[in-house]
Amino acid sequence: MPTKTLTPGHYGEASIRVLKGLEPVKQRPGMYTRTDTPLHTIQEVIDNAADEALAGFGKRIAVTQHADGSVSVDDDGRGIPFGLHPEERVPVVEIVYTRLHAGGKFDKGAGGAYSFSGGLHGVGVSVTNALAKRLQVTVWREGQVAALAFSGGDVIEPLVIRKASAGERRQGTSVRVWPDPKYFESTELPKAELTHLLRSKAVLMPGVTVSLTVEKSGKETKRPQTAEIPPSPPEGVESSGKATWTHETQTWLYKGGLRDYLMQGLPADPVIPLFDGEAYASGNETENFAEGEGAAWVLAFTDEGNVLRESYVNLIPTVAGGTHESGLKDGLFGAIKAFIELHSLLPKGVKLMPEDVFSRASFVLSAKVLDPQFQGQTKERLNSRDALRLVSAFVRPPLELWLNQHVDYGRKLAELVIRQAQARQRASQKVEKRKGSGVAVLPGKLTDCESRDLTLNEVFLVEGDSAGGSAKMGREKETQAILPLRGKVLNSWEVERDRLFANNEIHDIAVALGVDPHGPTDTPDFSGLRYGKVCILSDADVDGSHIQVLLLTLFFRHFPKLVEAGHVFVAKPPLYRVDAPARGKKPAAKLYALDDGELEATLDKLRKEGAREGSWSISRFKGLGEMSAEQLWETTLNPETRRLLPVSFGEIGFDATVVAMTKLMGKGEAAARRELMELHGDAVEIDV
Repeated sequence: MPTKTLTPGHYGEASIRVLKGLEPVKQRPGMYTRTDTPLHTIQEVIDNAADEALAGFGKRIAVTQHADGSVSVDDDGRGIPFGLHPEERVPVVEIVYTRLHAGGKFDKGAGGAYSFSGGLHGVGVSVTNALAKRLQVTVWREGQVAALAFSGGDVIEPLVIRKASAGERRQGTSVRVWPDPKYFESTELPKAELTHLLRSKAVLMPGVTVSLTVEKSGKETKRPQTAEIPPSPPEGVESSGKATWTHETQTWLYKGGLRDYLMQGLPADPVIPLFDGEAYASGNETENFAEGEGAAWVLAFTDEGNVLRESYVNLIPTVAGGTHESGLKDGLFGAIKAFIELHSLLPKGVKLMPEDVFSRASFVLSAKVLDPQFQGQTKERLNSRDALRLVSAFVRPPLELWLNQHVDYGRKLAELVIRQAQARQRASQKVEKRKGSGVAVLPGKLTDCESRDLTLNEVFLVEGDSAGGSAKMGREKETQAILPLRGKVLNSWEVERDRLFANNEIHDIAVALGVDPHGPTDTPDFSGLRYGKVCILSDADVDGSHIQVLLLTLFFRHFPKLVEAGHVFVAKPPLYRVDAPARGKKPAAKLYALDDGELEATLDKLRKEGAREGSWSISRFKGLGEMSAEQLWETTLNPETRRLLPVSFGEIGFDATVVAMTKLMGKGEAAARRELMELHGDAVEIDV
């Protein structure tokens, strides 16, 4: 069969590439781990050691940062099995470090190796291995010692098993990793994050000793051995013969657990004594939750200062929170609200919200979930739906009981919560959208379109009622809506968002669009957006340009996500109409020019076509209201002939645009505007 010669750009069967083994990790490391530093890859190894302690088989985790840039994690757990896998016929320890979605944590049955663990995706240490110049593993198990080494995820030193020598430890695992710099922005581990991670492990596992040793070059000292097999330096790392080290070691062993940890970190004295507890499902409750599922928590309520909040799922820190934190919030709100209602403490007109209770709450929450579902491989947020019900069910009853047993403290907490609610209500006494029947009432002057297809619908914000009348008659009724604006819109650059709706025009714009004002870092709800295109349509004169600037200011300042998503446009109506005579084979026609430059180009074209000088007449539109419905459709509304310019932040970016807009629209920036006019005033052409 003849061989096909592939030409550049050819797309066929041979174009499809199948990534095998750990190649997907190397090709797209950002899909599996953080790439700013190797911290998350090291955390995967630490989590494995912590899972052993969580399962009750280890009492020590030792982390060492070596002077050569490598990191060791040593534990006294059961040790990774190194016998042949019954199906794969490959040493299990090799499978763990070289196969994605392989591990002992998928077996969740009653006889599983791990009932509760943080590693559930099965890509943890295999990712660590794939992104390492060298990774070596030593395992002590069942009177034997096994060792092997990898590079870039491939085995470079096959498994070697020997009998444990006299006095050697009986069980445990030691892993040493040299992260590959080409996959990370920096190979330096963030000291503060690493320290916090290890300290939190100790807090969440009372009785387990966690240590961090930082090894630095210096005077000769005796180096503690964490592995019986001397490590071989990775490629590119030279051995300096007789090495010398100094050490800095931190050790954490918390016997007081969560309570001591939170007390040390509280920014202010609590209003009531710390409330802590733990509850787990027993065998009699397995109809609702799996046996062993539950949570441990400690709570503090402060009247001032920042709050301290940390949450964990199976010892994995969930810095972005998740459903377990939502469960704590739900349980707190239910218990405190019930106490306030029981004792009739709520003033008339005050309505409690969950945030009133939660806003001054500091907590450490450690949840145990049988089969947690995390958002992303970095496991920063828990998404398991049942976790909300789980934590809420275990937190609310004991807190409600405690409050009613300590009524004086309960009243203090109730006072704090009610003050928060009153402060929230005062802050929310802003001008709201006018509503009726529970939904925002569309402005009466809005002439809406018939279609409900967001991709087709467009609304024109038109200057003046007269122009609005022409636009209403000339529009395409199916997809085009018209909202006339009276006069010049308020300069909203320095207007607080809460006061925007005091202005009728801005209120009508927001209601018509179906999107509330928001900031550049907000995530607005676009589910109510009614138009795919929001088109600013103003006169082509100086006043029209001013109105256009005011509207652009409004959208940039208070609806930036609309601009960012490409929903805002500027319609460009013509300034001139040229009534051209018949010339040659071309009949008489009405031509339109956007500005002076386009007018001159139009006249030049007429001359070239044989029109006699002065045989045409030129009309200058004073405003959109002078245009007939037919003219407005032909020049500005017809998608086939109009000029619609998309609005974006441009190449200078958002921050630079803010600086420029502040100079132009800020009330206290008169000096900056004067300087701008002095520098560039001669570039402005005035048409009298």
